[in-house]
Amino acid sequence: MKKLEEYVRSIPDFPEPGIVFRDVTSILQDADGLQIAIDSIQNLLKDTDVDVIVGTESRGFIFGVPVAYNLHKPFVPVRKKGKLPCDTISEDYDLEYGSATIEMHKDAIKPGQKVALIDDLIATGGTIEAAVKMIEKLGGQVEKIVFLMELAGLNGRDRLKNYDVESVICYEGK
Repeated sequence: MKKLEEYVRSIPDFPEPGIVFRDVTSILQDADGLQIAIDSIQNLLKDTDVDVIVGTESRGFIFGVPVAYNLHKPFVPVRKKGKLPCDTISEDYDLEYGSATIEMHKDAIKPGQKVALIDDLIATGGTIEAAVKMIEKLGGQVEKIVFLMELAGLNGRDRLKNYDVESVICYEGK
């Protein structure tokens, strides 16, 4: 069986010259690649006691839901502003060019719950940092943050230095 890295399609000069885009869809399109990805993320949580899995829109859903299912834990989605139907809390964060807002339901995390946060990629860390702030506002404890891929050259871990952060694949560049 191939290593997970072999399923990642790398696209040079996208979205701009000098950037190598790491495409997760090539993992999803292969049954073995998808299984390795889910198993690898779940393996990074094997020694972590959690009550709930949280995933950010949208690829955090793809990888977080099967892990939650396998561990028999509830799953909480973090969505873009205006997508959730009930009372929400929100957090603004900066993007490279502008800003964005994410939300989660106010009743999604109970005080004292231990949380694992899952996403496909850490770049600058802004989205996940915003998700962590919401989890903590609701009284949750972030026990671990797991990414499928990490772009270490963008220093996203710096924003999450007070948390247990792991990635399945780490690329040194951007």
